[in-house]
Amino acid sequence: MKYIVKSIIMLLALLVVSCNEGIDPITAVDAGVDETAPQVSISAPVAGSVIQVPAETTNVPISFQVTDDIEVGSINVQMNGTTIATYDGGFVDYRRVLVNNLVFEGLVDGEHELTVTATDLDGKSTSATVNFSKEPPYLPKYEGEILYMPFNGDWIDLISFQTPAIEGEPSFASEEESLNGSGAYAGAEGAYLTLPTDGLTNPEFSAIFWLKINAVPDRAGILTMSPPMTDGTTNDRNKGFAFFRENAGGEQRFKLTAGYGEGAEWFDGGEMADVDPSTGEWVNLAFTISGSQATVYINGQVVSQNPFPGIDWTDCNVLSIMSGAPNFTEWGHFSDQSLMDELRIFDRAITQEEVLTIMADDSGEFVSSYPPTFDGEFFYMPFDGDYMEMFREVEATEVGNPGFAGESVEGTDAYAGAVDSYLTFPTQGLTSDSFSATMWYKMNVTENNAGILTVGPEDTENAGYPEVQNLRTSGFRFFRENVGGMQRFKLNVGDGTADAWVDGGENADLDPLVATGWIHLAITISGSNAVVYIDGEPVGQNTISGIDWTDCDFFSIGSGAPTFTEWGHFSDESQIDELRFYNKSLTQEEVQEVMNN
Repeated sequence: MKYIVKSIIMLLALLVVSCNEGIDPITAVDAGVDETAPQVSISAPVAGSVIQVPAETTNVPISFQVTDDIEVGSINVQMNGTTIATYDGGFVDYRRVLVNNLVFEGLVDGEHELTVTATDLDGKSTSATVNFSKEPPYLPKYEGEILYMPFNGDWIDLISFQTPAIEGEPSFASEEESLNGSGAYAGAEGAYLTLPTDGLTNPEFSAIFWLKINAVPDRAGILTMSPPMTDGTTNDRNKGFAFFRENAGGEQRFKLTAGYGEGAEWFDGGEMADVDPSTGEWVNLAFTISGSQATVYINGQVVSQNPFPGIDWTDCNVLSIMSGAPNFTEWGHFSDQSLMDELRIFDRAITQEEVLTIMADDSGEFVSSYPPTFDGEFFYMPFDGDYMEMFREVEATEVGNPGFAGESVEGTDAYAGAVDSYLTFPTQGLTSDSFSATMWYKMNVTENNAGILTVGPEDTENAGYPEVQNLRTSGFRFFRENVGGMQRFKLNVGDGTADAWVDGGENADLDPLVATGWIHLAITISGSNAVVYIDGEPVGQNTISGIDWTDCDFFSIGSGAPTFTEWGHFSDESQIDELRFYNKSLTQEEVQEVMNN
């Protein structure tokens, strides 16, 4: 009999263990003391995500979790304020409820709000809400566009509506981290996406996308369409292509290899194809392959271009996104842990102009085809017979009758000032937190005082407005004035509430009887200081609190008018050549590099 009893006890113990499988261990709590409200977390749909499918309506999977310190009483799920599901007790795990099989059917286009409210046995409740949207099906935006992946909370190609196979555990960057939309691809070790190449293996091929570089590891595959490796170990570069990056003296160099069947060609721009990963900025990358040429672009500029006889797609049956794996790994080009956004593929070779257009559309910023000569340069007027700004291909507006000098430091001509004459140029796209300007200048002291380069707000409160203005709380004023027969060069910078002076005193003086030739002038403005340079040497500097651009609508070139006239800094009859702006504060070495170029 005692053996029968012992067996029953053992069986009951086994049953207790079996019943507790799948249930989290219970943490001891004070009986009957419900201290906190439930906690609710929603994992799907993702907040801010955008759903685009080829149908007018779609079904949305919903996943969430509710936890409570004592016991979950009930759960209410609402879509746009209407209850779509309720759960009232009977939970297997009464302190942790996981729901991942709820589906909302018939979601229409528009903005949507999902709310999950949980209530515990003590009546305390908590709600969690996510907002997301459904948009009409994506229509190709550009000629020949055959793949578009915006990575806005899902991996889907919005043109073919294929979902790639997911290797490893890539994730999504937040809306704040992304270039555009509500998310971006976030790489991880061993992670990448693959798609079949059906419809992608055309005689011509182009890809364009944005990358925020994570240089760990120091080499990675980005986009590859290659056949399986020879003997499983050797890259077969004679077919398909591989676009990848690798360390080059601390920078990342981007390269393309493409196969034409009987061999392969390299497209390696050397230092031109290097990007500094430490900036943390989004970089636009594009490459095109035709039957006669292949080209690599970085931020819209050609960094490598060579003849190419046409691509061979034999046995290229997989497109790998953000890795060289599985077919291009011989040299260690595995997963890229960078961020990627706005991936597009075309069935033709797009032009540089189209690359720039796509860049501008994606970023919402103006993108120029004019290649900068110096780091940070984003405005250039050579004054070679016109007042054209080269990056934007826009001419400055003439006030009065400015002219041309008939001589220059560089090129064929230079700006020549005249009485009551100057140029204006809009500040849109030029108001960076740090700013520099360089120019060559040939002084004419017919006027003792003159504005050289000024930008400021209207001084509508001035009693003499509009003829007399002098509001200096934003923008800057670079000018010269007579001091004992010498011409002193000064800078004034407004930080939003006050202004700061950069006045080097006698160091910033030039004798107009001696300084009759071309001199080089530069101003630099950062968040902490401002400097004036003459012929590459600092002649005045001061600590400042940054620059504020409020109500600064245009630059005046060759005058203080119309916003800086109270002290007689009107038109400058001097000559100006090679005027450049920069979106950074140049160092002295950089100022000298510009001057000596």
